[in-house]
Amino acid sequence: MQSKSRIHADPPLHNDQFDRIPDSLVLLILNKVADVRALGRCSAVSKRFNFLVPHVHDVYVKIDRVVSVDGDPSDESLNLASPKPRNLFSHLLKLMLITILKPFHHLRNPSSGNKPLLPQLSHHSPAQVLKNFAQIRNLHIELPAGDVGTEDGVLLRWRAEFGSTLQNCVILGGIPIDRKSNVIDQDPLPVAEDNASIPESFYSNGGLKLRVVWTISSLIAASTRHYLLRPIIKNHPTLRSLVLTDSDGQGTLSMGTEQLREFREKPLAASASANRTQVPASNMKLRYAPYLELPEGIGMQGATLVAIRPSGEGSGGSGGNNGNSRKEAEAFLNGSFDGPFRAAVKMLVKRKTYLLEMNGF
Repeated sequence: MQSKSRIHADPPLHNDQFDRIPDSLVLLILNKVADVRALGRCSAVSKRFNFLVPHVHDVYVKIDRVVSVDGDPSDESLNLASPKPRNLFSHLLKLMLITILKPFHHLRNPSSGNKPLLPQLSHHSPAQVLKNFAQIRNLHIELPAGDVGTEDGVLLRWRAEFGSTLQNCVILGGIPIDRKSNVIDQDPLPVAEDNASIPESFYSNGGLKLRVVWTISSLIAASTRHYLLRPIIKNHPTLRSLVLTDSDGQGTLSMGTEQLREFREKPLAASASANRTQVPASNMKLRYAPYLELPEGIGMQGATLVAIRPSGEGSGGSGGNNGNSRKEAEAFLNGSFDGPFRAAVKMLVKRKTYLLEMNGF
């Protein structure tokens, strides 16, 4: 039998070297993580992480799928090609995919009487999921799919900038063609026939009507997204940048510091017929090309660019702000898309411009 003098406890473990990293650096790392589900897993690691996660500045929320609030199978299908896109959007901020909430389900907020860090696992909106993040500056929300249904083979992209109402919107549409896999097709449209004007067939074969449908549908999608962001903007006064995209890359709504300030200070004009922001009377500049050859081996048939701004903003006159307003609109237009579609915009802005007016709706 060993004597008591030789009986001793195991030597203490070394201190965790990670604890020597200051909170400011840990927050910098967590800001790089950004994804709300990953942040939830980080919160489960330790009390320290659980305390720091609600103070991150950059947050990314990806909504992978939408589930019904009441599970009623009689509800209309969330069909992205539905003629009533407002049904999709009214669900999106009432619904939240369970996989986003799951990592946060068991977490506790020590500063609030040990209450759950996020609401109990159920069907919750992004506003509820984010409500315990106290210092969000840059927020990116990604929806599961685009909002505007199009025919097969048609590419549609839009980007909108809002304050308390629409400030700018750019829409690009057409039929993309992979020129690398269609090398035998050497005659998309003879250059001699393209005089930078819209051909008569564009009006007679329904081309103009289709572009109007694209424009109205994109504006409805953008204004609905904008309207449903109200609780998030209200609950997060520290926001400096808010971007709402979709996994298809179809539409992007963006708001910067000045737009967010305007949103909070000016009353929001809601549409009388739907849960969306009213689109003001606007001027539209339409540009069209029967065919464009773009970088990366891509061509585009029926390429159409529509630039939309509220009436009276940057549309002429001698006001002192008109020049700056016009430059801002041009910068927004040129920077709306990336890759070959950015090149498409640069080509289309050089073509003949057709002016249209649109009443508010």
